[in-house]
Amino acid sequence: MLPFLHMNSTLHKSTVLVLNKGWQAIDTKTPAQAFCMMANDSATALDIGDDGHMLPTCWDDWLKLPVRARDHSIGTARGLIRVPTVIVLARFAKVPKRRPRFSLRNVWERDGGVCQYTGRKLKPSEGNIDHIVPRSRGGDTSWENCVLAHRAINSRKADRTPDEAGLKLLRAPKAPKELPMNLFISNAHEVADWHMFIE
Repeated sequence: MLPFLHMNSTLHKSTVLVLNKGWQAIDTKTPAQAFCMMANDSATALDIGDDGHMLPTCWDDWLKLPVRARDHSIGTARGLIRVPTVIVLARFAKVPKRRPRFSLRNVWERDGGVCQYTGRKLKPSEGNIDHIVPRSRGGDTSWENCVLAHRAINSRKADRTPDEAGLKLLRAPKAPKELPMNLFISNAHEVADWHMFIE
């Protein structure tokens, strides 16, 4: 059973790295989520020593670990509990995939920094997203309806389709392929123990 946890901002930051049972990084969780996963035996935490030695530790044994100076901890009715930095899933072995989220940066990467009307390589200040079917005419903001375009070309095209503006696309846009989840994990809180599992 999960002991009563005092409210603490540490509980709700994604500071716990999740590994599949093959010890590959696949996700991040908050300490609150990690504690729940440990308490229902769907994950064990790694007790990582200062020398890098790692020991998978179940919930009951985790509750007994001393809190070291370098550890974050949560106050409970039982006293302080060390916050894990890495947990290992008990049964999940896959590396899930996901598609990059839609953004100017990711459209830029998909299109290789090239204007999809002129074929010209653009500087960051020269490009923006063009809606092939303009939003004013029902076009959506999606991978399939947006391309990287030179700002001047996009301005000239305005609320017209490429055909109406006398423009031709280099290629039909499509959503990028799904990529392994571990490529999307960033160590935003600079948790030192994560460096053993992600770059």
